[in-house]
Amino acid sequence: MAKLSSSRQKALLRKYALNVKFFMMIASVSVIVYALPKQAKFGYEYEKSRIWNQKDLVSPYNFAILKTNQEIEADEKAALATVTPVYQLNTEVGKQLVEGFKTDLEIKWHTAGINDKLKAQYLQTGISLLTDVYTRGVFKPDSKYQQGNPNYKVTILNNNIATERNTADLLTRETAIAYCDNAIGKVPYVDRAFLLNLMQDRLQTNLTYDLKLTQRLEQEVVENLSITRGMVQKGETIISKGSVINDEAFQKLGSFKKAFEDNARINGNHTLVLLGQFLLVGLVITLLMIFLYLFRRDIYDDNRLVSLILLVVTAMLATLSLAIKLQWPGNLYYIPYCIVPIIIRILFDTRLALNIHLLVVLVAGFFVPNSFEFAFFEITAGMVSIYSIKNLLRREQFLISALIITFAYFVSFMGISLVREGSFTTIDWMDFLPFAGSVMLTLLAYPLIYAFEKMFAITSDITLIELTNTNAPLLREMAFSAPGTFQHSLQVANLAENAIYSIGGNALLVRAGALYHDIGKMQNPLFFIENQTSHFNPHDKLPYEESAQIIIRHVSKGIEMARKANLPEIVIDFIRTHHGNTRVDYFYQSFLKNFPEKFINENIFRYPGPIPFSKEAGVLMLADSVEAASRSLKEPDEESISVLVDRIVKYKLDQNQLKDSNITLKDLETIKTIFKRMLMSIYHVRIDY
Repeated sequence: MAKLSSSRQKALLRKYALNVKFFMMIASVSVIVYALPKQAKFGYEYEKSRIWNQKDLVSPYNFAILKTNQEIEADEKAALATVTPVYQLNTEVGKQLVEGFKTDLEIKWHTAGINDKLKAQYLQTGISLLTDVYTRGVFKPDSKYQQGNPNYKVTILNNNIATERNTADLLTRETAIAYCDNAIGKVPYVDRAFLLNLMQDRLQTNLTYDLKLTQRLEQEVVENLSITRGMVQKGETIISKGSVINDEAFQKLGSFKKAFEDNARINGNHTLVLLGQFLLVGLVITLLMIFLYLFRRDIYDDNRLVSLILLVVTAMLATLSLAIKLQWPGNLYYIPYCIVPIIIRILFDTRLALNIHLLVVLVAGFFVPNSFEFAFFEITAGMVSIYSIKNLLRREQFLISALIITFAYFVSFMGISLVREGSFTTIDWMDFLPFAGSVMLTLLAYPLIYAFEKMFAITSDITLIELTNTNAPLLREMAFSAPGTFQHSLQVANLAENAIYSIGGNALLVRAGALYHDIGKMQNPLFFIENQTSHFNPHDKLPYEESAQIIIRHVSKGIEMARKANLPEIVIDFIRTHHGNTRVDYFYQSFLKNFPEKFINENIFRYPGPIPFSKEAGVLMLADSVEAASRSLKEPDEESISVLVDRIVKYKLDQNQLKDSNITLKDLETIKTIFKRMLMSIYHVRIDY
C-alpha cells in the first residue's frame, strides 16, 4: 500500500479541515450528552426562608410528603429501640460443665484433706449451684444496649423458641461467681475456698449474642418504616405566591420535585429529554466555535488546537456527569472547575478562558442542585483564577492563585450563607471543605498543562520561562562560544521586552525569541563583529558575496540548531523572521562601490525571509537592528541615538518589513521612545533639563 507523503497529508488535512472540525464538534456533543444524567429538569429553584416569587404552585397529581432526614433518623432510632438483642441458649454447655465439675472434685478430693463423709455434701452443693446458675443463664453484656442503664431486655432463643428476659434476671460470669460464693458461705461444714475454686473454673457463658440475627431484625424494622407523612392531593396549592418557604413548604417542594423526577423517569419520553440535552450542548459548542471564528481565527483554523479545547471542555462536563450519577459524598463542589480556565488561560489567552468557563458553567447549571448558587460560586472563582495568572512569570504564581481562589470561594460562601441563614452561629463551616478540596485539585493543572503541551505541540508561558533561563543548554553554549552575540541577545531581549510591555503582547515570548534569535552565529562566531576580539577580520580575505552568504546562513543554521534542540516552532519563527527579507547592506554596498561595472544578483545579498508576521516578531526585528547599530556610534548622545532609532525604524517601514506584524504607527512611536530612553541609559547619556 502506497504511503502518502508529508506534503500530501497536509494538503488533505487542509482540504477536509472543515469536515474534521464538524466531526470533532459532533463527537464532543455526543460524548457530553451520553455522559449527562437522562432525567427531566425540575423547573423551580427554591431555598428555605426565601419568598416564593413565582405564581401559585398547584399540584398536578397526588404525591406523598417525604419526611425530613431528622424525622427519618428519629423514627429509625425509635424503631431500633424496640428491637431487643438476641441470645442463643446452649443447654449442652451447662451439662458439660456440671460433668466437668464432678471430674474435678473427684481428682482433687484425695489431696484436699477433707473428711470423706462430707464428699456427698460438696458434690450436691456444687451441682445444685451450677444447675441453678445455668438455668438462670450466664451472658456477656453489650455496652451498645446499656445506654446508661446496666439492665435491658433481651430475647433468648432455645430451640427456636423465643423468650423475653431482662438482664437483671441473668448472670454474668462475675455475678455468677459472687452468687456461688455467697451461697457456699451459708452451707455448714463446707470449705468455702476449696469448693469455690473448683466451681469458678466451670462457670462460663451459656448465652451467646447472635449478632447476625439481631442485625437482620434491626434491618427489617428500619426497612418497614415509612419515609412519608401525609399526602398532597391533586389540585391542592403547594405554596402561594409571596409566601415564605418555611420548613413545611420546603419539604412539600422537595417532595414535589422527587415525585416530578420519578414521574418523568417512568412516563417521560427519554428521546425528547435526549434531544433537549443535545440541543443545549450543541448550542454551547456552536457558540464556542463562533467565538473562535470571530475573535481567534488562528485557533479556529488549527484543528489541533480546536481538538484540545473540545477535549478539555468534554472531560470537565463528563467528570461532572459521572459525579452526579455516582452521587459522590460531600457534594459536587469537590470537582476542580477552575482547572479549565487556568489551562485555557495559560495555553491560549484570557478572553478564550473566560468564554469557555462561562459556557461550561452554563451547561453544568442545568444538572446540579441550586443552579444559581452553583453558577455564582464557579463563575466568580473562575474569573478570579484567570485574573490571578494574567501574566505567568513565576511558578509560585500557581500557589498564589490557589490561595486567591480559596479566598474568593470563602467570601462567596460567607455571603450566600449569611443571606440564607441570617446568622453566623447556624453556618456549618464543614460545608466549606469541598471548596478547599476543589482548589487543591486545581493544582493538577500544572502537570496537565505539561501533558497537553507535549500531546498538541503547544508552547505555554511555563515552557517560555524555562527557555529564558540563561542556564539553558543552548544559551550556556552561546555564552561560552560566542560571548559577544550572547551579550547582544541579552540587550535585544531587554529592549524588545520593555517595548512589548508598553504596546501589548507576550513579553515572555519576545524575550525567548530574542535570546535565541542569533544562535546560528555559534557556527562561525568570529565572522560576526561582536565576537571579534582583535583587529583581524576574516571577511577581509573573502569575496563580498561569500561574506554575505556566511552572514545570511546564520538564520538557516540557527533554525537547524533550534530544531535539533527541540525548541518550539513559535520560538524558531523569531530566528526565521528577525532579518525579514532585507539586504546585508554593508557587503552589498561594498560590492557596488568596488565593482560598479559588474552585474550582480541582489538576492545573493538578501535574507530569505519571511518578514515578521506577529507583533512580537516585529518588535524583535526593530530591537535587533537598533541594538546592533547603536554599537557603531562613536560618541553616543541623545541626538545621535534619537536619529539612529528614527532612521532604522523608517528603513524597516520603507522596506515593507512590518506590514504583516500588526504594529500600528502609534505603537511605533511608543517603541521608538522606549528604545531611545533605554539606549541612553545603557550608554550613560545625560539628558539636558
